[in-house]
Amino acid sequence: MQAKTWHLGDARQSLVLASFAGRLPEVIYWGPALPGKDDLQLLAAASLTDVTGGMVDRNAGISLSPEASQTFTGHAGLSIRDTDGNILVPAFLFESETTTENGLRLEYSDSHHGLTLICDLSLTAEASLFKLQTRLESTNVILVDWLAAPVVPVPAHTGEMIEFSGRWCAEFLTRRLPFSPGARVRDNRTGRTDHAHFPGLIVCNGATTNTQGEAYSFHYGWSGGHKMVAEELADGRRHIQFGHASSSKEKGKAFQSAPLYATYSAEGLNGAAIQFQRYARDRMVTGARSPRPVHYNCWEAVYFDHKISELKSIASHAAGLGAERFVLDDGWFGRRDDDTSSLGDWFVDERKYPDGLTPLIDHVKSLGMEFGIWFEPEMINEDSDLYRAHSDWVLGRKDQTRGRQQLVLDMSREDVRSYLYDRIADILKSNDIGYIKWDHNRVLPIVAAAQTIGVYELLDRLRASFPEVEIESCASGGARVDFGILERTQRVWLSDSNDALERQRIQHDAALFLPGAVTGSHVGPRRCHTSGRVLDMKLRAWTAAQRHMGFEMDPRELDDAETATLCDATNWWKANRDWTMQADIHRLDSSDPAVIAEQQMARDGGRFVVFAVLARTSDQILPHPVRLTGLDPDAMYSVSLANRNEAPRLSRGNPLLKEKDIEVSGRYLMTHGLILPWRFPETIWVLEGQRL
Repeated sequence: MQAKTWHLGDARQSLVLASFAGRLPEVIYWGPALPGKDDLQLLAAASLTDVTGGMVDRNAGISLSPEASQTFTGHAGLSIRDTDGNILVPAFLFESETTTENGLRLEYSDSHHGLTLICDLSLTAEASLFKLQTRLESTNVILVDWLAAPVVPVPAHTGEMIEFSGRWCAEFLTRRLPFSPGARVRDNRTGRTDHAHFPGLIVCNGATTNTQGEAYSFHYGWSGGHKMVAEELADGRRHIQFGHASSSKEKGKAFQSAPLYATYSAEGLNGAAIQFQRYARDRMVTGARSPRPVHYNCWEAVYFDHKISELKSIASHAAGLGAERFVLDDGWFGRRDDDTSSLGDWFVDERKYPDGLTPLIDHVKSLGMEFGIWFEPEMINEDSDLYRAHSDWVLGRKDQTRGRQQLVLDMSREDVRSYLYDRIADILKSNDIGYIKWDHNRVLPIVAAAQTIGVYELLDRLRASFPEVEIESCASGGARVDFGILERTQRVWLSDSNDALERQRIQHDAALFLPGAVTGSHVGPRRCHTSGRVLDMKLRAWTAAQRHMGFEMDPRELDDAETATLCDATNWWKANRDWTMQADIHRLDSSDPAVIAEQQMARDGGRFVVFAVLARTSDQILPHPVRLTGLDPDAMYSVSLANRNEAPRLSRGNPLLKEKDIEVSGRYLMTHGLILPWRFPETIWVLEGQRL
């Protein structure tokens, strides 16, 4: 049987598709780069499976949108109805193709139902990341219950998946599960990315670690609710689907999935993670300050209690610690003395700021810092002038359950977006502001894709009008962290937890997709406000220095020793940020489960830094060697223990790194590893390396 075939690939991976009898194409190969000698027609023929007893006479392919009309017995890629509620079962046939150097557009139609299905597939050469997107067009108004981004199978030898869950202050929790017959479905109907539903999945096998084995990694770049299906069919085949959450679609004639980003790695989880990191940092995020400025946020210092004299004092102390940006958080507008009022009233509170924001901004600027400000534009309080004037702007029912004492504005309305644009633009035009912290502190009362699209439109309009203003995405911490929001922002607030131990785990797992340059990490108060834990400043400062560094406490609480430690770490970060904020983050495999370790590697491989945290007491007395990764095995490296002066008195021996720098081969560092001094739990070692 002659098939139409296509190949997308680079030096790392190949994706081969085949269309049989003009039907929707199937991915017949995805894995390591093919050598270019394979006959694609032969591969297409070889992909056809046998049939036996109890089966229909032809197995329906796992196409880019598996069709019920082809007797596909699993989760179909498309579920639609007409306006009377009748289920439509289309059968698409080839219409046209458009190819570019790194991309492919395939168009299929069903003339009987007046439907066209368009699949866009591209491969970013520099990052080796596939971007896959589905569009459905109809001549008639229809209802779409499910539209998957292009569906891809995963091979039987993988057998396991790593999925993401979490909660407030514990984002990016990972769970490793086996495939089994049936569908694993995650349907996030919160209306935002959500703490508990990061839209990612990694398919691997039992031998896959951070540094070795195969991994197929997926991320759905959408800031609203999403649905994930990881299905094993009764015949043993497996496939992955991502799309918008159930019930998030409305009537219309054109529908589009968000992009599904995917990549294959033969080098463990890190191989896929680095492709995502590079794509976000180098291709997606635009307009970010370079070098990245040391960040200060006043939230956990003052909360809603804004006094100009206190804020000026705090700003002066923050600048003395090395801060280069000062962000005024919640409480500056309306009559905002707590979280029960004024959301929507984006006017400067004249009680707190009788002369406007100018005196505080002038003081901050005089200290050499940029000024930033907090908004939560998508929300509204009932105790607000806006609600009293426009209660009809609220999303959902009037009797809905409130969240954080607030309701949600209907962002699908043009009048709502225009009002918010005018208010935010007026604040930006009237004040010297270079940064917005854009917050989102509750789940939505209903699932609506139009809400997310409206937010995108407002952000796009503000970015066009104020391209010099950076925007941070915050949603009670990390509840809106995804590539959809990163197309429009320059930073994400990863978690509301400033507890350094919790941060270590969250940052470690978020690095499966996120680069350091966009990931905010702050040194919080001595007693953490979300965990109640007291941790040493050394751990707190070096943890923040692993990402886009900042402070979020009253700096006047610091004693001399804490001040000196924080300044040392901040100065180190400033001296190295030109390369660390462009570095690849490699998660290290640790033989000691009490250790969380990562290696940040310069793009040219010439230098690295390793952060190794002992999160709890080890089961054994002496530290296991820390094995590195990604080095040239034949090259020699000079390695230094950057904070060797922090060894405790109970470290009574003389491991070499405690006394001096060493010069060893990359092979030694990756095979044997480095023996570090003994240390107390809840402490960190920082290793610097340079290729000789």
